[in-house]
Amino acid sequence: MEVDDGAELCFPQLLNTSCRKPTSPWSEAVLLHIVLSSISLLTVALNLLVIISVSHFRQLHTPTNILLLSLAVSDFLVGLLLMPGEILRKTACWFLGDLVCCGYKFMSCIIPIVSVGDMVLISVDRHVAICDPLRYPTRITGRRVKLCVCLCWLFSVFYSSVFLKDDLTQPDRYNSCYGECVIDVDYVAGAVDIVLTFLIPITVIIVLYMRVFAVAVSQARAMRSHITAVTLQRSVTPKAKKSELKAARTLGVLVFVFLICFCPYHCVSLARDSLISTSSVSFMIYLLYFNSCLNPVIYALFYPWFRKAVKLIVTLQILRPGSCEANIL
Repeated sequence: MEVDDGAELCFPQLLNTSCRKPTSPWSEAVLLHIVLSSISLLTVALNLLVIISVSHFRQLHTPTNILLLSLAVSDFLVGLLLMPGEILRKTACWFLGDLVCCGYKFMSCIIPIVSVGDMVLISVDRHVAICDPLRYPTRITGRRVKLCVCLCWLFSVFYSSVFLKDDLTQPDRYNSCYGECVIDVDYVAGAVDIVLTFLIPITVIIVLYMRVFAVAVSQARAMRSHITAVTLQRSVTPKAKKSELKAARTLGVLVFVFLICFCPYHCVSLARDSLISTSSVSFMIYLLYFNSCLNPVIYALFYPWFRKAVKLIVTLQILRPGSCEANIL
């Protein structure tokens, strides 16, 4: 690699093979590091609260919350691994070596696939709860949901192993010099990947939620028209329906925000490099990862149980004996 005299190198001892250090202004680099690192720490902290809440309190051990737990784990890993890795890749020299770079590529493929899979499972859960409520308790059980979550993670690992087979066997195949960690995918392979891991799942999600909201609207109208029905119907059945409708609305917001954050990146991924600047791609990646920080915020806005659980966690009341049986619903 040819460098200009006086150019700052990532590894000065490797004069002819070292990458140059990023040349962005110092103040801009510091500001970018502070903002992105803060978002990363916030993502880790908020999703850790979700993980502790759903895992600790027995009342939250429901099929829907198991799916939210899986999503929180993937979001937690985004904040813990993917955000710091992306910050290092884009704003500094990669000094962690080819092996860690390979691991970063592997995780950056696994985790988004798991997130998409969780969203599909959440959509199926709400579809059955709203469209077939009488059979929901027998069709959507805790054991079946746990099995589906495990299969989702296993599929993501298997698919990523196949998709990144060449990168796993030759970690530095795309690196032109020492001090960088390049992620590059063949255009055809990338297009196929987007279809399999994004377009098809997103289509399923949209179709299911269109059906969910159509049924939800009809149920809401039916509830209003029968508001003067017998006492049992008015006090029990509508209350249960109202709870399911509220859950569908909340998870609908979750899915909508997910689409806003994920779609731009996958759309621009199909465009050729000459049409999109590096800074634009970086912004799309940060937006995709930022979704992991927004999900717990959505829980805090719409789920009273999450706010109660956070209060008990922050005040360390979960350390008391029997705290897992606390009534937070």
